[in-house]
Amino acid sequence: MIAATKADESSLRYRGWRVVLACFLMAFFMFGFGLYGQGVYLAELQRAHGWPGTLVSAASTFSFLLTSVLVIFTDDLLARIGLRALILCGLSALGASTALLALMQTPWQLYLAYALMAVGWTGMGTVVIATVLNAWFERRRGLALSLAFNGATCGGIILVPLLLSLTGSIGFRPAMLTATIVMVGLVLPVVVSFIGWPSGMSPSSGANADAGGVAVPAHSRRTLLANAAFWTMVLPIAIALLAQMGFIIHQVTFLEPLIGRHAAGLAVTVMAAMAVVGRLSLGLFVDRLDPRLACAASMTSQAAALFVLLQTTSPTVLLVCCAVYGFSIGNMITFPPLIIQREIGSTAFAAAMGLGTSISGIVSAFGPGIVGLVRSFTGDYTTAFAMCVMLDLVAAGVVLWRPGRRVKVVAS
Repeated sequence: MIAATKADESSLRYRGWRVVLACFLMAFFMFGFGLYGQGVYLAELQRAHGWPGTLVSAASTFSFLLTSVLVIFTDDLLARIGLRALILCGLSALGASTALLALMQTPWQLYLAYALMAVGWTGMGTVVIATVLNAWFERRRGLALSLAFNGATCGGIILVPLLLSLTGSIGFRPAMLTATIVMVGLVLPVVVSFIGWPSGMSPSSGANADAGGVAVPAHSRRTLLANAAFWTMVLPIAIALLAQMGFIIHQVTFLEPLIGRHAAGLAVTVMAAMAVVGRLSLGLFVDRLDPRLACAASMTSQAAALFVLLQTTSPTVLLVCCAVYGFSIGNMITFPPLIIQREIGSTAFAAAMGLGTSISGIVSAFGPGIVGLVRSFTGDYTTAFAMCVMLDLVAAGVVLWRPGRRVKVVAS
């Protein structure tokens, strides 16, 4: 039992809600710059330097793969340097990355910028956010995670259009530097003021402290990899994210010939907006649900939306399908921490989140490529998206399997 459970989590005066605000801002800028903003960088760096798209996109792939490696060691970093120092390192790295993107002149600087972005993901990404909120909440954990992770979607909805607008009016370099200054000005004081462990948890031991603040042995990653409950959470999430990433990246290309560019853009907006609605809606009652059952239902709803989408050319039905699909998009990163906390426990939380996020990140990174490859072989998206439907259904079946064995506390 975590120390935070002794407090009234439903009260707005509970300090944990200020931690949620800090995590929201971290997710807003991390996902806004580190994920959704990459389309802006691709276009602007090609325009400014004449670099081929393959060079910039390869740097993006490098960044995501490096991130998937670095997040494995999140629990070690939390124990070694502490929560606040890790987040501030992540903020510094992300700020340096976005500033370098504005100022770079040579390709090697591009790869340095994307490497720094990977460090930013390690300090400000989903693993750290989930770990700190897991420590602060028990009864309202699902709501806290949903609210914080909505910052990720809002980063795409708000930050990217602002970057595009600023770039059009003052240029890419001033736009990136201005946005970087705003990010540091907003996130730095909030992190310094609000971020920390609950009373009774040792900052040095971080997520590996028990309720009395006594350090417990860290969990061996080998032990986690040998645990069936861990794999029946990680594999289906990875498979579902692979299908999800494949659809998201190819959505406009699929829809544009059917309903036109404007309507295809509207479909993306609707899907992103529904992701916010889905997170908020689920967050209100997810703490009373079985997270595995809710996760399977979300995967099944995405499979159903894709199946109907393949059967119609009606603009209205296509938009509805994108809305239904979007309703569950954000929740795919909300379910893993809830399942881990319930089935693996607090002492292994950071290690399991880091390892699970790494595996999911590596697997899902192949989603756009696999969908594109199947499409090139078959000539259209029917087979590719049908494959995504099957992947979602398989994932939904696997996540419902409940091995009875829990992870045991062992020394690393």
